[in-house]
Amino acid sequence: MATLTCPECGHKQDEKIPTNSCMPFYLCSQCKKTIAAKKEDCCVFCSYGDEKCPLKKN
Repeated sequence: MATLTCPECGHKQDEKIPTNSCMPFYLCSQCKKTIAAKKEDCCVFCSYGDEKCPLKKN
C-alpha cells in the first residue's frame, strides 16, 4: 500500500501498488479528476506516491 496525494486538490488516499505493471492513471476519490503520471515517470506512484512502484525500485 502507498498513499497517493492528488496534485489537484491535495487529497491523500491509500492505494494498493500493482506488483507486475505500472498504473499510469488514478481517479481521485475527492475531486473526481483522473490524474496521470508525470511524463518522466512510469506510474502515479512514482509521481505522487509516498512509495515508488516495484518496477522503479529495481
